[in-house]
Amino acid sequence: MTEILVSAAALRTALDDGAFADGGPVRVLDVRWRLDRPDGLPAYRAGHIPGAQYVDLDHDLAAHGAPAEGRHPLPPIETLRSAARRWGIDPGDTVVVYDDLKNLSSARAWWLLRHAGVADVRLLDGSLRAWTDAGFTLEHGDAETPAPGSVELTYGSLPALELDAVAGFAESGLLLDARAGERYRGEVEPVDPRAGHIPGAVSAPTTENVDEDGRFRSPDELRARFRLLGAEDGMDVGVYCGSGVTAAHQAVALTLAGFEPRVFAGSWSQWSNHPDLPAATGPDPR
Repeated sequence: MTEILVSAAALRTALDDGAFADGGPVRVLDVRWRLDRPDGLPAYRAGHIPGAQYVDLDHDLAAHGAPAEGRHPLPPIETLRSAARRWGIDPGDTVVVYDDLKNLSSARAWWLLRHAGVADVRLLDGSLRAWTDAGFTLEHGDAETPAPGSVELTYGSLPALELDAVAGFAESGLLLDARAGERYRGEVEPVDPRAGHIPGAVSAPTTENVDEDGRFRSPDELRARFRLLGAEDGMDVGVYCGSGVTAAHQAVALTLAGFEPRVFAGSWSQWSNHPDLPAATGPDPR
């Protein structure tokens, strides 16, 4: 399996050398985004890893259509391909993504690029904090525009879940809800039209997959966690969140633990916009 996480020191060495010893030429993407502050460009310009290209999650990594499609449906492959080439990505490159939020947003870029066929995509473990804590310098303003890339992309390299397959998924597999527990239980719903969770889904806040420094827990720790939630070897495991962003973070953790997760990109934002679909509340799956 291609490496998923990269340390700040290893990234610094790769940038100095122009490539990873076990990969290709390095391209770094800065994916600053959060629910309460979706425009990460000001933060990027205030300081980013040298050479990192800014990624606009709302526009580069998502489409925007009818509410019934969810808040962050997958972008048309042409949109993603155009963005990836703008970032300078060529076939065989190693892409490193990061954010300033424990990789909760940059994981969307990891999953989407992997799903689109980029074989070697890694996350900076510990996100931007790991870089600055190591004493490495930041670049300010906009990074130099790279030469246009030539990467070709096609969706389908990772397993995914579509809306019509979600309702019955928990009957034979494990469906994990990556949101905070209070949203799963239906106690609060700050964004979407209905509160609660998909019937049969198990609460599994993705924030519990990282330590206090924002680094992913060890594969053994993650595997033990998902086993306690009901994951078994060979079982189909699906994951969703509010709009398909932090579900990708859960997918990273599941992959590190040795599972092959299916991401429901439409997530709760799509499900809850279909009034005919049921919503469960409380701490129990159903």
